[in-house]
Amino acid sequence: MPKRSCLAIILAAGEGTRMKSATPKVLHKVGGLPMLGHVLKAAAGGGATEVAVVIGPKADAVALFVQTAAPHATLHEQRERLGTGHAVLAAKAAIAKGAEDVLVLFGDAPLVTPATLVRARKALAGGADMAVVGFRTQSPTGYGRLIEEKGRLVAIVEEKDATAEQKRIGFVNAGIIAFRSEGLLPLLKKIGNQNARGEYYLTDAVALAGAARRKVVTVEADEHEAAGVNDRMQLSHAEGLFQKAMRETAMEEGATMTAPSTVWFSYDTQIGKDVTIEPNVFFGPGVTVGDNVVIRANSHIEGARISSGATIGPFARLRPGALIGERVHIGNFVEVKNAKIDEGAKVNHLTYIGDAQVGAAANIGAGTITCNYDGFDKHWTKIGAGAFIGSNSALVAPVTIGAGANVAAGSVITHDVADDALAVARARQEDKPGWAKKYRERRVQEKAASRPKAK
Repeated sequence: MPKRSCLAIILAAGEGTRMKSATPKVLHKVGGLPMLGHVLKAAAGGGATEVAVVIGPKADAVALFVQTAAPHATLHEQRERLGTGHAVLAAKAAIAKGAEDVLVLFGDAPLVTPATLVRARKALAGGADMAVVGFRTQSPTGYGRLIEEKGRLVAIVEEKDATAEQKRIGFVNAGIIAFRSEGLLPLLKKIGNQNARGEYYLTDAVALAGAARRKVVTVEADEHEAAGVNDRMQLSHAEGLFQKAMRETAMEEGATMTAPSTVWFSYDTQIGKDVTIEPNVFFGPGVTVGDNVVIRANSHIEGARISSGATIGPFARLRPGALIGERVHIGNFVEVKNAKIDEGAKVNHLTYIGDAQVGAAANIGAGTITCNYDGFDKHWTKIGAGAFIGSNSALVAPVTIGAGANVAAGSVITHDVADDALAVARARQEDKPGWAKKYRERRVQEKAASRPKAK
């Protein structure tokens, strides 16, 4: 990491009309995190000591997200959308503070990596005045071509202005540029708008820097890092690239996935070693999985912590606040929300555990429900270590089931149960000998009597 101060300017003022959405484009999510959040994380990982985010008018939602995700960042409004060069100048107050390096990033390009930003900054530390990030592609149509001479970048030529020969160049602009801040503001102010769209293009800074005998170089990155998002199809493409990278990382770090393309991660998912993940598993934000965990097929997990040796699913749902202890079994069609399940406990079938604590080695029978909501407030259920809850029981919170206690199947428990006690809360069974036979005979006679008689 270069030991130089660094300002990251993130351009996030685009209207995103092609998204056809009330949500600002940069707040659409990839891997559960708004695209702008990914760029903020990359900037931090690339060593940015200051962050300036350029937003458009009436961008309250974007401003609120920035204030939450990066409280230290400053906001700068671009009142008119007159091109990328104009957008960067909207942050001139931040540039004027004099950070040694200035990174310009786009808020709708969520796959840029910190490593690429570090390499661009190393180019500046090595004597370059400007470093343009590019990538090589077999399909360069639509991208600005990077024109190099003797190891230096002399121009970025846009598709519509490129000659036939230049259009064959496969090394193209990724949109990320690093500047040495010395002389940057005067350079930006020289950018003109003598083009078909009357806009100020940041890419024109390359030719201006060359004319001023400043050193401009390129830094090569992977093609996927340049994946910008302008519509829903491109958003889906970026999501696919993100998921592919997350799956590969998980497997490289010791997880087994039997059908990787069916597993979906969030930006912050943490997976331990020797974890097995079966098909069709979805991880929402805020999930940590310990070592030697088995997550069976068709499980949905978000905001949960799963400790080592646990088994989850199939068809399990862990909601925010689920804390699953070591060697716990959470079985098919079980939902856990805001509950702590202690070591070795079993919740194996068709059960809802919400706002509760389940003690170590407790066994929760099929069809058990913690009745935690009374229509106004949530209430807590505590189940002691080694307790046994019979099938089809309803535990009406607030209630405590003592350690080692048994709850008979089919019970509705409304009062605390002492340690090692048996609680039976159901009507006593009563048998009536011969009743079923008499009932059948009577019903057969009634049916026969009700049929129309033949004429």
